[in-house]
Amino acid sequence: MDGLTFLYKTAVGRCLLKLLASRPVSKLCGAFLDSKLSSFLIKGFVKKNSIDLSEYELDGIKSFNQFFRRRIKEGKRPFDMDPAHLCSPCDGLLTVYPINDAGTVIPVKQSAYTIATMLKDKELASRYNGGTCLVFRLCVDNYHRYAYSVSGAKGPNIFIPGILHTVQPIALEEFPVFAQNCREYTVIESSEFGRVVQMEVGAMLVGRIVNLEQAGKAERGMEKGYFEYGGSTVILLIEKDKLTLRQDIVANSQNGIETPVKMGQCIGTLIK
Repeated sequence: MDGLTFLYKTAVGRCLLKLLASRPVSKLCGAFLDSKLSSFLIKGFVKKNSIDLSEYELDGIKSFNQFFRRRIKEGKRPFDMDPAHLCSPCDGLLTVYPINDAGTVIPVKQSAYTIATMLKDKELASRYNGGTCLVFRLCVDNYHRYAYSVSGAKGPNIFIPGILHTVQPIALEEFPVFAQNCREYTVIESSEFGRVVQMEVGAMLVGRIVNLEQAGKAERGMEKGYFEYGGSTVILLIEKDKLTLRQDIVANSQNGIETPVKMGQCIGTLIK
């Protein structure tokens, strides 16, 4: 039995889970990973996850979190700038879900959740009834910076406190993680795709969300922010009748399969 199965599938593990998913434990772990004392973890982390260091800028890194939020080299993540294309905001594993007319997302083999509960805003959530929820799960070996998927006027960053479950599938089967974890979102008024929500969700043992800009102007492909240690998630909410997704992504999602994507890659097109 692996560690996550123990935590999420046994009575003793669930008791321990309450402690590990708490914000005080997350803050304590974060303080250590911010310190120079954590630098010894980098070498083993790179080896275990087969990370190709040649893709990244590594000068000046003195702690594990500095390594985790490392920048990628210029040109390694070209962004599709066609305004009629919806692009991935990050590297990760993508699954897409229809939002039913009651505003509920019902993932395959996972806990259902409502968009209203996720956003804590019933009026905003109602705009996405019949729309699409795109979930990008970042694994620990992924590039952990993310960009704006679309251009437009950007609202304030809205932070919703919560706990910090892992975003691994085993946790998603047991809890409505995206309606419980700490998360932060902004609304972007896109001339092509309408009112788009872009949300970042933190995860167990730090998963710290750092957004770089407040309200103003979003530019597709511009860096929006980054995560610190912890597998994390980016979510996009798209209104009804705005988006045609790539068929491979749709087919995979219907079969409970995540599709690997890279930041800047086209994942769907505007319905005209």
